[in-house]
Amino acid sequence: MVSANIVCFGELLLRLAAPGRELLLQSPRLDVSVGGAEANVAVALSRFGHAANMVSVVPRSDLGDAAAGELRRHGVDTSRVRAGEGRMGLYFLATGATHRPSQVLYDRAGSAFALASAQSYDWTSLLAGADALLVSGVTPAVGPNGAAAALDAVRAARELGLQVIFDGNYRSKLWQAWDGKPEEILRDIFSNAHTVFADHRDIGIVLQRDFGGGSGHPQATAAAAAFAAFPHLQRIVATQRVQHHVDDHELSATMVTRVRTFATPSHRITPIVDRIGAGDAFAAGVLHGFFSGMSEQEALDFGLAAGCLKHSVPGDFLRLSEAEVAEFLGERRFDVRR
Repeated sequence: MVSANIVCFGELLLRLAAPGRELLLQSPRLDVSVGGAEANVAVALSRFGHAANMVSVVPRSDLGDAAAGELRRHGVDTSRVRAGEGRMGLYFLATGATHRPSQVLYDRAGSAFALASAQSYDWTSLLAGADALLVSGVTPAVGPNGAAAALDAVRAARELGLQVIFDGNYRSKLWQAWDGKPEEILRDIFSNAHTVFADHRDIGIVLQRDFGGGSGHPQATAAAAAFAAFPHLQRIVATQRVQHHVDDHELSATMVTRVRTFATPSHRITPIVDRIGAGDAFAAGVLHGFFSGMSEQEALDFGLAAGCLKHSVPGDFLRLSEAEVAEFLGERRFDVRR
């Protein structure tokens, strides 16, 4: 298998989840795990056999050490993760049930990552030897420092000839917390990206247009507008999710390039163990396909398989190998593996 060297830039978080399907603090206990959009992608890519490198800032504390250590346990290179002043970023999760949706509460203000200045990153050094840079929409949403650093990162990566990959991950609550202007910042990131993971709503935010009300397919219409606006952009990838209730979803995916469109069948996912990180697993699966020499259709199929399987794994990370994901695409049997 051909492997790639990918740098993932973003904040490491601790996830504090109510046990089972309880509401937050319904009982006096929270289950703790490590996560974060870019970290989730890095872990999956590492498990698929690639050199995944995390760039981040964590607090000088046992919490920061533990978060970086958890990534190392999954094979991610954390030599570019440094300690800084500030606290650990957190998010709280109450998993939904039947017709009650899941709830996420962010507690990230004043984190070491949010406080780190854009000037503290030496991107020439941090990107040395890399083939690609991945940034998600969470990073610029964290605050002005994250936004400036994300812009510096994608500009430097493009100047160095790396593939720039952007995963939309639009988080309105984070943008609103500091009165950020997502349409301006995200437009600049889009203009430097080679591949974006974004649906018609993400593209609508960037281009200040509503693609949901026309007669054509909204994703195709939005992709055409994005290709016209951003000459460097080559691929737009997205999932489509139909939710019957919290534990019964259907998931499919599309990829639009400048020459053709690819699509997958829809897969029913029920029951759902944990959907957090499914989009990150999907992105990692598609990128694995690109970097290991698969065709566009094969990469999209592999990505959807990874995204579907993430719904079966507790926590943010997809803790499965390439072979385990590939089994989903073959003869799916559910016998106990002995």
